[in-house]
Amino acid sequence: MNKEMVIVLAPDSFKESMTAKQACEAMERGILKVNPSVRCVHVPMADGGEGTMQSLVDATGGIIHSLMVKGPLGNQVEAFYGITGDGKTGVLEMASASGISLVPVSERNPMLASTYGTGQLIHAALDHGVDKLLIGIGGSATNDGGAGAIQALGGRLLNEEGKELGPGGGDLGKLSRIDMSGLDPRIANVQIEIACDVTNPLCGPSGASHVFGPQKGATPEMTAELDANLLHYADVIKSQLNKDIVNIPGAGAAGGLGAGLMVFLNGVLKKGIDLVIEYTGLEEIAKQADMVWTGEGSIDYQTQFGKTPLGVAMIAQKLNKPVIAFAGRIGDGIETLYGQGIDAIFGIIPGASTLEEALQHGPTNMERSSENVMRLMIAMK
Repeated sequence: MNKEMVIVLAPDSFKESMTAKQACEAMERGILKVNPSVRCVHVPMADGGEGTMQSLVDATGGIIHSLMVKGPLGNQVEAFYGITGDGKTGVLEMASASGISLVPVSERNPMLASTYGTGQLIHAALDHGVDKLLIGIGGSATNDGGAGAIQALGGRLLNEEGKELGPGGGDLGKLSRIDMSGLDPRIANVQIEIACDVTNPLCGPSGASHVFGPQKGATPEMTAELDANLLHYADVIKSQLNKDIVNIPGAGAAGGLGAGLMVFLNGVLKKGIDLVIEYTGLEEIAKQADMVWTGEGSIDYQTQFGKTPLGVAMIAQKLNKPVIAFAGRIGDGIETLYGQGIDAIFGIIPGASTLEEALQHGPTNMERSSENVMRLMIAMK
């Protein structure tokens, strides 16, 4: 009796075309057209950025919840957070509440933009009784060192007059006293992991303000002031909480939210793809597979720097499993990936098309490409 063939499907989302779950489904349709006896195991993936919450909720059979929160500039926005299938882990992306995509280009201003809404999402996740929180912190509109999020959770950041600091990075220079006595007590019993793939320190030429401030609307003058304010913020934290965060790699992520989550919530920074691999249990699942399929919208030389296909491939390589990757776009420099666990890379777009067409027909193209690869595999037997 022939052994059942098992293929683990572990793609990332194809931005604006397919969620990771939809990519899994399209792959499976193509595979089963050729060989209906193959068992496909879906493990929707992400690298800690956009789509991480969706992938982890899909992979664990969890639930996504919506909540009206304060957006970066104080207006009400609908944001989302997830609870994994076992009910033990909350998953959220700060971009959902405090992201740059929520602010029109003409209104972007990191002097005023706040992470308050992110704190509201954390509070909502805590209401579900979770014992872990996974927070993705890419794509922020903010430069407030996480001050807004901490205020939303009950922390008090006060000026010399004993009044709360206003929203945004512009007020951090006025910080005089930190009062954490009102911080939500549930935080002490929750393990917080921060998906972060940048290593920028909080301050200085490679810090949050200088590197990321301009894309958030900061002028050169504003950038200098924001950097000085974050340095003052760090000085007060060091003197009052005895924690030195200025030069910690990743402290400058998301306008200093990385630093704020580490200092006030005891969060731990980790590579996004490593967290997703851990939470989905990919390694254990892949042990039973004959091969692993992965992919994302674009695969090129940047894929080696913590992107999903490489993370998946490294797990598969460790288990001696072959890996096939699919991409909407194949760029330069993919040769390096062949030595790191990926055995073959296939583009899914069948011919010349506009970007709009390629995005619209993503699932169909993925299904067709998966079918063709299966046919090739059978022909090679």
